[in-house]
Amino acid sequence: MTTTPLPVRGADVSMTAEIEALGARFSDAVGTRDLFAILADHGVNLARLRVWVDPTDAEGRPYQGGTNDLDTTLRLAERARAAGLGLMVDLHYSDFWADPKKQSLPRSWRHLDMRGVCDAVAAHTSDVVDAVRGAAGSPEWVQVGNETTNGMLWPFGRTPKYDLESRTFAAVPVEEARAQYDRLATLLQAGSAAVRAAAPGSRIVLHLDAGGAADLYRRWFDEITARGVDFDAVGLSYYPLWHGSLDDLRANLHAIVKRFDRDVIVVETAYAHRPDNPAGMSMFDAASPAAVYPPSVVGQARYLDDLAAVVRGVPGGRGVGIVYWEPAWLPVAGTSWASDAGMAYGDDIAEPGNGWANQTLFDERGRALASLTALGAASGRCGLTRGEES
Repeated sequence: MTTTPLPVRGADVSMTAEIEALGARFSDAVGTRDLFAILADHGVNLARLRVWVDPTDAEGRPYQGGTNDLDTTLRLAERARAAGLGLMVDLHYSDFWADPKKQSLPRSWRHLDMRGVCDAVAAHTSDVVDAVRGAAGSPEWVQVGNETTNGMLWPFGRTPKYDLESRTFAAVPVEEARAQYDRLATLLQAGSAAVRAAAPGSRIVLHLDAGGAADLYRRWFDEITARGVDFDAVGLSYYPLWHGSLDDLRANLHAIVKRFDRDVIVVETAYAHRPDNPAGMSMFDAASPAAVYPPSVVGQARYLDDLAAVVRGVPGGRGVGIVYWEPAWLPVAGTSWASDAGMAYGDDIAEPGNGWANQTLFDERGRALASLTALGAASGRCGLTRGEES
């Protein structure tokens, strides 16, 4: 039985320029060739690319994690288009990683008041989208903010903190919480309006983490839709080790579509193809009760098959796709999620390096794994057997 592929079968490959500069190369059965061509030939049809405002410190030292300034993003976007891929531009509105733990103001915006920050959001959004249009055509998707679970552009757009472990929001007086969501909505709308003006055909995504947490999505999008923020789709991060079961995700996707009448897209996900990490450190805990698939190429492919089935099962065809996060982040010497300068900027100090190399869809030498087919097909059974684990 043949199942129709999901419309979006994406890969966030924002680390590509950094790791290639350090010697990374990619290959499949055809031979060594461009990463984007390999992805396209295996059925991937979209590249997600993050953009930071200025990912260097005052002395010009790069923050790493791809050091994804606009110029870097444009070069990657051109390569993606040359391979026939669509584009999703992921605007962090920060100089470095923006997520539920940190949403730091760009250094060059720190002197601004709320009105000035709104203007800066609009200008930055317009500049990025215009530049991408000029280099590679209008992006099919634009994310206004990245994992904005607890708001963005702190302190201006900070909202009541959501605690994933307890599934509760921090207690905040009603009037204060209302004012916080007012400010966040104003910032989001500044970005959305700029996207509409610069690229009317682009679809706007608002993105939270914790894809299995229906209570989070209900409250957050209740607040945002009540304030009239313009967007087309709800983007979710869903990592099964941290964000609940696939049943939790399924229930949330169905609830979002029913309540908010928007498409849904999993814009970040991953699973391990081996229990250990060739780079040493690892973000994947094979001993976790949530590691219900074996950490192998077969297990990774089965996870992607099952995730695709969940997204495909959203009523009305409103589950539009999945995007795999950094499937090509190879463990080459010198790559890191952050430099010392980057950690200092985000006030997020941790072990440097690549904790992701066992969750890629390539082995440590850059050879495409059989599980890459599962992402590109995103259509049910990918045809793997237990003998196809490398």
